[in-house]
Amino acid sequence: MRDVRRRTLLSAIGATTAAAGAVGAAGAAGTGPAHAAPGRPGPAAGPHDHRVRQLLDRMTVEEKLGQLQQLAWGWDTGPGGGASEAAAKAEEEARAGRLGSVLSIFGARTTNALQRVAVEESRLGIPLVFGLDVIHGCWTTFPVPLAQAASFDPDVARTDGEVSAAEARSNGVHWTFSPMMDVTHEPRWGRVAESNGEDPYLTAAFAAAKVRGYQGEPGEGGSAAYGARNRVAACAKHFVAYGGAEGGRDYNTVDVSESRLRNLYLPPFKAALEAGAATVMASFNTISGVPAHGNSHTLTDILKQEWGFDGVVVSDWSGVQELIPHGFAEDGAAAARLALDAGVDMEMTSTHLVTYGKKLLREGRIDGRRLDDAVARVLRLKFDLGLFDDPYVDEGDAIHGPTAATREAARKTAARSMVLLKNDDHPAGKGHPGGKGKVLPLKPSVRSLAVVGPFGDSDDLLGTWSFPEAVKKYPSVTVLDAVRRAAPGAKVTYARGVDAEGEDTGGIPEAVAAAKAADVTVVVVGEPPAMSGEAASRSDIGLPGGQEKLVAAVAATGKPFVVVLVNGRPLTMSGWLDAAPAVLEAWHPGLEAGNAIADVLFGEVVPGGKLPVSFPRAVGQIPVHYNHESTGRPYDAGNKYSSKYLDLPPDPQFPFGHGLSYTTFAVGEPRLSRERIAARALREGDTLEVSVSVTNTGDRAGDEVVQLYVHDLTASITQPVRKLRGFRRVTLKPGASRTVRFRIGADDLGFWTNAPDGEFRVEEGAVDLYVGGSSRATASRRLTIT
Repeated sequence: MRDVRRRTLLSAIGATTAAAGAVGAAGAAGTGPAHAAPGRPGPAAGPHDHRVRQLLDRMTVEEKLGQLQQLAWGWDTGPGGGASEAAAKAEEEARAGRLGSVLSIFGARTTNALQRVAVEESRLGIPLVFGLDVIHGCWTTFPVPLAQAASFDPDVARTDGEVSAAEARSNGVHWTFSPMMDVTHEPRWGRVAESNGEDPYLTAAFAAAKVRGYQGEPGEGGSAAYGARNRVAACAKHFVAYGGAEGGRDYNTVDVSESRLRNLYLPPFKAALEAGAATVMASFNTISGVPAHGNSHTLTDILKQEWGFDGVVVSDWSGVQELIPHGFAEDGAAAARLALDAGVDMEMTSTHLVTYGKKLLREGRIDGRRLDDAVARVLRLKFDLGLFDDPYVDEGDAIHGPTAATREAARKTAARSMVLLKNDDHPAGKGHPGGKGKVLPLKPSVRSLAVVGPFGDSDDLLGTWSFPEAVKKYPSVTVLDAVRRAAPGAKVTYARGVDAEGEDTGGIPEAVAAAKAADVTVVVVGEPPAMSGEAASRSDIGLPGGQEKLVAAVAATGKPFVVVLVNGRPLTMSGWLDAAPAVLEAWHPGLEAGNAIADVLFGEVVPGGKLPVSFPRAVGQIPVHYNHESTGRPYDAGNKYSSKYLDLPPDPQFPFGHGLSYTTFAVGEPRLSRERIAARALREGDTLEVSVSVTNTGDRAGDEVVQLYVHDLTASITQPVRKLRGFRRVTLKPGASRTVRFRIGADDLGFWTNAPDGEFRVEEGAVDLYVGGSSRATASRRLTIT
């Protein structure tokens, strides 16, 4: 079979065809040579250019359009037909050479079977590229991306990417639609769970790490590493500003200035591309009135021309079709033309390019050179993935589930991502199991312990966008089981109390009785995974159903307890927070959820995570985020006519960067390598160093995340009151100190303006630099830019 495959592929390359640069099929039809139109990007020079050109020269218009088509296979993720109908359609089009990619297909045997149809039965034998939503794990489910960002350790995302890529690629998946890098100030938006929170700098660091985890490090000359058998191509999504959806309603409008687009939303994408991201996905939203799938300013002017991106831009699910209900395209033909011209290279699930492309080309309404550009991008991706050399996977090497090593990785990353929001003294004093008046950490020698709440015995803590087959076969470890293992000598009881979403409180008395009979109670409450993620926006982001009443009832017993939150977004908690002596934000922790939670509760892991997103006091306070812009009347408690609410403090319940530990830290005053620097020198690449000492002042080892923020006091564009420009997670033994150093330059001290296409500036003036353990850091030093 291998010899047959090789002969087919060599034929596809066309060893005897005309040399590179010959007129392609589109050019022969009178639309010009097969290269990009003036002012449009053409295929960048690369190791596969010659082979791509040879193949393009042999392709018919129908085959070219087919390369731009992606169809669904396995399960529904949106409007459309059933799985069996979709699979039959994909096979038919692959055989005819009118298909470039299939998504939601999985399994070595399944992918090989469909690939054989494309490679061995179509005219040119061009292999298919298979995509799948591998978002935070494949078989091994890691914490949701928002949780991973809370680790303030990009290696957490890289580990997820490496494990996920190996599991997915062994099952025939070449391409993941991840990482998502939509910065958002909107906790009502369900997809905040897939994001890395509200800050572009933190998001950029995690986006780059996840890309490297999926793809590996680029080789010499920028050659792709994702052709390896344990790697997949990454997809930077959603381009762009999706996280700004009005009202937090998914798919909604985004009205954004050029400066905010470039200062807030674009930096993570730039970082992902610099890390080598192979593909980009367009977003569902409009951008200042123009749908992203038809937005040439973002997809072509910025992405392809200014940044030089030579990879594939794929639409989101039916995104080209949705140009019609947006009111941007009058019909399918117009949608195809507008999307292709704007910069979309592959159409996911809708079929307008295939249906109308030939007619549009014949009528001169799309440019054959732009068509060839899009096809060349798709073919280069397939060459980079190694599919022309070996399109199949070894079915004997397929990974069919988590291993002990990947479970351990999931457990460590989940614990590393948890944030201790609160840990107060309890009236029980030093005699209670937590010791030293604190509820946490619990002692493994505790005599009796109650676990209550709807998620205490839940095995559905995997989080949104978990791989469907993994959800069925590999549910999460429960908190109850893990607590029993962590405290083997304790009497552990369980009472559900209330359902996750229902209003029935009939089970609360049983939970109260369990709490009264125990030395300490663990209350596990939050959201089910289905309450966050795509199409899961909420107008009320408090605990659902009767869960707040359960917390209040346990608090009324007067016994020590800790609230463990399992959720995919920031929650409001003003109704019960004051009554809870300890609160651990565990997020949706993934496969090893219960074990990781128990590790933190019992002190096997000292919590060191920090919030990557602010937690509002109430929904009416949204948007509330640390990096808000300065106003002419900043908050002043003594001045009625300042920016504030009558009934709420101005700040969030918990700010960005907040997180406690089982020990304490002191962060010193920042020091600068120089206190004056020229703007011109910065623009030419000069930098300076910010250093600060951090000391563990407690009695046990722990992690602190040292954070650096900047504030430009006066500028031609109003600046955020603070911007994160550095972070470092360090582990210190009791009494130990370390000097943490940050290097900053023009990217950290400059900003983009609202010039028509944006202008980056570093301006003269004073900049305050703050260093500490959260966005409320007070230690500062002033830098003067001359």
